[in-house]
Amino acid sequence: MEIILKKDVENLGLEFDTVNVKPGYARNFLLPQGIALLATPKNKAQLEATLEARKEEEAQLIADANAIVEKLKKTSITIATKVGSGDKLFGSINNANLSEELAKAGVAVDKKYIKIPGNTIKRTGKVEAIIRLHRHVEYNYAFDIVSDAPPAPAAPKPAPAPKKVEETPAEEA
Repeated sequence: MEIILKKDVENLGLEFDTVNVKPGYARNFLLPQGIALLATPKNKAQLEATLEARKEEEAQLIADANAIVEKLKKTSITIATKVGSGDKLFGSINNANLSEELAKAGVAVDKKYIKIPGNTIKRTGKVEAIIRLHRHVEYNYAFDIVSDAPPAPAAPKPAPAPKKVEETPAEEA
């Protein structure tokens, strides 16, 4: 079912986006809550007229989004977290954690604009998240997940124990 969003909806789209959703989700949640409209030809024409009237405002929003993307390109984030055996995390990292780390680095991005493939990260390594700041401005942001434990010093290998040679008693003749 095709609908037009009237508000930003996390993991679905931004205001004025036309998206396809399951009919039950639209009928039971989005339409009754006033979050969306059916994408009828009349509503689509109204959307085009609204977007045409907001052209200057849209241009400013796109410029602001591009400025944030430029800041993101200059920012590198490494999230330190508790790690268990191997590279598996205790818990997980999600879009809220990334939003907090970006805010600490001086780039304010709301968590609803961040999409992590699979919604959570459960292993260390290099990860990419999609940051969608505007319907026309999207950026793939790469960051690292590392262990917060200090690296353990390599234990010296013990010297191999000398092999014992068993002596067999000589046969007496």
